[in-house]
Amino acid sequence: MSSKEGSGGFRKRKHDNFPHNQRREGKDVNSSSPVMLAFKSFQQELDARHDKYERLVKLSRDITVESKRTIFLLHRITSAPDMEEILTESEVKLDGVRQKILQVAQELSVEDMHQFHRAITTGLQEYVEAVSFQHFIKTRSLISMDEINKQLIFSTEDNGKENKTPSSDAQDKQCGTWRLRITPVDYLLGVADLTGELMRMCINSVGNGDIDTPFEVSQFLRQVYDGFSFIGNTGPYEVSKKLYTLKQSLAKVENACYALKVRGSEIPKHMLADVFSVKTEMTSASNACLCVNRRPEGGAS
Repeated sequence: MSSKEGSGGFRKRKHDNFPHNQRREGKDVNSSSPVMLAFKSFQQELDARHDKYERLVKLSRDITVESKRTIFLLHRITSAPDMEEILTESEVKLDGVRQKILQVAQELSVEDMHQFHRAITTGLQEYVEAVSFQHFIKTRSLISMDEINKQLIFSTEDNGKENKTPSSDAQDKQCGTWRLRITPVDYLLGVADLTGELMRMCINSVGNGDIDTPFEVSQFLRQVYDGFSFIGNTGPYEVSKKLYTLKQSLAKVENACYALKVRGSEIPKHMLADVFSVKTEMTSASNACLCVNRRPEGGAS
């Protein structure tokens, strides 16, 4: 047996060769030394940054929930008799969402937004989706990123009762003005999610006998898809992933328009939704078969 191994066959650690009473005792650390004071300040800074990150995550979750509720409300327009009433109610909900975004802007007033972007990006994307959906219903056009950012400039009057974040000295120097800018990536991802809501709006419109909205949505989605195609693989990875879903939504709407154009005159309005759903299922099944039957070149048949 090797001298380095004990009776149990295990290799002894290096410090086990020294008697217990001869091991070096740890010296008492001077808590007032410059090194310890520096590390304490680092600890406080990291704790404050972590707490702020958690607060932003909670605010982002609230923004996401309220934005989704606004989208669900806007989907009622296709079946509700009074569209203006729903638009007014949706504007009130979006004002509540902007109050949450105001709290985010106050948290980031003296910080670099990109350091905390991951904590708030989900909520900002959902807000862009809700605002752009409302704007499309009103104007049948796409809201620009500049128009969204103009709505996210807050003054002291906008600091309502819902805001519980105390103002800091840096904010007072800014005369009570806060601003939060939507990044281009958040804007693109929000618009990509908008296409799915427009596809659902098209389905609801067909079910209610509205044959004009599907053609308007189809033309709009085609323009959005062409715009995303120009970005291609040069854009962020998340954008390229959502491009496939965007293409699927466009295909479903175009199939609905095809069915309405060819057979719309001979099908009662209350049966148009059934024709649209059958057409969508057939298209999805054919796409799945193409993916399964597709084989690489030179592969075994």
